[in-house]
Amino acid sequence: MVGGEAGAKRAMKKREVARRAGLWLTCLALGACGSVGPFVWVNDLPKEPQAAAKEYAIAAGDSLVVRVLGHDDLSNLKARVREDGRIVLPLVGEVPVQGLHPSALRADLETRLKSYVKEPTVTIDVEQSRASTVSVLGEVPRPGVYPIEAGTGLARLLAEAGGLSRFADRERIFVLRNTEPPQRIRFTYESLSRGEMPASGFALRAGDIVVIE
Repeated sequence: MVGGEAGAKRAMKKREVARRAGLWLTCLALGACGSVGPFVWVNDLPKEPQAAAKEYAIAAGDSLVVRVLGHDDLSNLKARVREDGRIVLPLVGEVPVQGLHPSALRADLETRLKSYVKEPTVTIDVEQSRASTVSVLGEVPRPGVYPIEAGTGLARLLAEAGGLSRFADRERIFVLRNTEPPQRIRFTYESLSRGEMPASGFALRAGDIVVIE
């Protein structure tokens, strides 16, 4: 009888080890573990110039009008930002634009066009913008898609989602941003709740995905 109980315990232990191994492999596959996959702490993000921080960030679904001064064939070009965050323009082809400010995109296009146009001067207009939304996933009471206004911060969004669940890890809050290259920005609940900079001054952008692990 004793031997049977010992055998049952060994079998249970093996199943638990297998279960944990399965969870770990799943974690690796999904990139959900904080120790897996690259991220940058919000404190280590390069600081944007104050003027640029207030500028509109281009998002998927936006309609842009591109003009090149003195070149009618390259002016009044209308391009819709695809879901992958790119547009297609003559000469330069596909260009990643999601998350860029119009001024940054203008500078990028001027650099790209130098091989075809002498001293290009580009202007960018956002003709139509899609309603700005972000997605909230993970350990919150009300995950989902939320509309945001310019300057909406992470603490406010978490409050709208009901705060953190009792299972949430308060040191593993991430914002996934589809820039070029993509960014995975890490926050702690303490820095947000205390209003510490730069966490409390971080502005969400359309298309951001907030993940609470």
